Amino acid sequence: MSFSSPFDELGPPPEAVDAARQLQAELEAGLLGPELTASLWRPGGGKMFGVLVAEAADGERHTLRSFSGVLGARWRLPGFVGPLFDEVKWSSLEARGLMTLRKLDARLTEARRGSQASAGAGQLAALRDQHLQQLQALDAELAERQAARADRRARGCAPEVLDALAQESRGDKRRRRWLVDEQARQLAPLARHEEVQRRRVAWLERLRAVASAALMRRLHDTYAVRDFAGSTRSLRSLYAPAEPPSGAGDCAAPKLLAQAQRLGLKPVALAEFWFGAPAADQARTSGAFSPACMRKCGPLLPFMLQGVSVAAPRRFVPQRVSADAVRVLFEDAWLVVVDKPEGLLSAPGKTHDESVLRWAQRTWRSGEDLRLVHRLDLDTSGVLVLAKDAATHRALQHQFLKRSVEKRYVAVLEGLVAEERGRVALAMRVDVDARPKQVVDPMHGKSAVTGWEVLARVEGRTRVALRPLTGRTHQLRVHCAHPLGLACPIVGDRLYGKPAERLLLHAERLAFDHPETGVRVVVESPVPF
Repeated sequence: MSFSSPFDELGPPPEAVDAARQLQAELEAGLLGPELTASLWRPGGGKMFGVLVAEAADGERHTLRSFSGVLGARWRLPGFVGPLFDEVKWSSLEARGLMTLRKLDARLTEARRGSQASAGAGQLAALRDQHLQQLQALDAELAERQAARADRRARGCAPEVLDALAQESRGDKRRRRWLVDEQARQLAPLARHEEVQRRRVAWLERLRAVASAALMRRLHDTYAVRDFAGSTRSLRSLYAPAEPPSGAGDCAAPKLLAQAQRLGLKPVALAEFWFGAPAADQARTSGAFSPACMRKCGPLLPFMLQGVSVAAPRRFVPQRVSADAVRVLFEDAWLVVVDKPEGLLSAPGKTHDESVLRWAQRTWRSGEDLRLVHRLDLDTSGVLVLAKDAATHRALQHQFLKRSVEKRYVAVLEGLVAEERGRVALAMRVDVDARPKQVVDPMHGKSAVTGWEVLARVEGRTRVALRPLTGRTHQLRVHCAHPLGLACPIVGDRLYGKPAERLLLHAERLAFDHPETGVRVVVESPVPF
């Protein structure tokens, strides 16, 4: 029997699930002690854990356990496997390297916030403000003089008067040039000081980056990576020509496989799961399983598993939905509104062509002109609009961009929402380590806003109405699951919660102005759950 791929998207095998549930129960019961257990539930304190069921030569089964990175500032805890690196060498290098980085940090702080630099910057800013006021006052005076000269010329002047006016104009220009030059002369010493400080900070920042990268290279060289066929590689060689990303080799799965190899055990079943509060940028659910991420483990795990029969990773494949499953809710000469079933793509994907768009193009004779105005996630059902020509498409998309389209979704959330209504505003971007998942990023993310209202609370779940004011990918799913949002994932959310028969999210209502008639069009689809 082949070992299930660590990158399998459909979840770990049953034997690994059972071992993971046992570990989760022990963690909930306080396996790590009061302090570490509490730390996992502080904001951002959660951790990835892993279990590996492995078999000895005599057929006896063993369960190995691990956590990613460090836990409570410790690489080793009783009952969990240790890291891949040589701990003595790693500790010595880390201590010396961190001392160097701390010294550089102190110099950077001095360069950025030193009293001399701050005083110089303050003087420069004050002088620039003063110069601006001087220049504005002179420009106002010169504008009045120019207007007066223009008035005199318009009323007629003798040639000698015109010459005098021209000479006065040249004199005014000389006054302004002199003031600009004098201001530059006054600014020069302070500007030079500011430039010296700026270059010093930039040089120290580059020096720290170089020192940090050098430290990481030395630390990565302490990792011994072995496969089950008897070969050994350095960690850095597995990622060449690039350097390993931060945290490479420290995830739960590599630790487990390395320990099994050291003990002479054959891997049977692996599972990784999140436990505790989600990270600040993540919408995670405690107890949810996750495949290994490609950026950190993609080059590493295939090498470590050489010598083991590994099954190909299973990928999530959308179900095939017949034409009868798509219902037309509204149609005229310019557009068509349909009820998209859950599990059907809005548009063709990279690996799957069946979609609402392909179905519509087969259904209407002018199908080649049909265009999606917006999209719904694969797992989401409900109202979807297509335009029958380019002009209608542009007009409707403009309404979406202006946010004049009214959208109402209904979802069932896992957990009880305390408030009755509100608004979530969390900027989002793609998770580069786990596409197509999204993360919350206030600095680099795109604005995303959702209004919400509780409709009912039943048996530990909350039915809500959601009104997205923006249209970001997975916006409603992230805003529901994230701790700074509603902190309750949508039932059946395989990406941000726990999988179930289906995602309980439905686009119930859409209202927009008809691009041809101007009449407000309101289309609704009954919630199927």
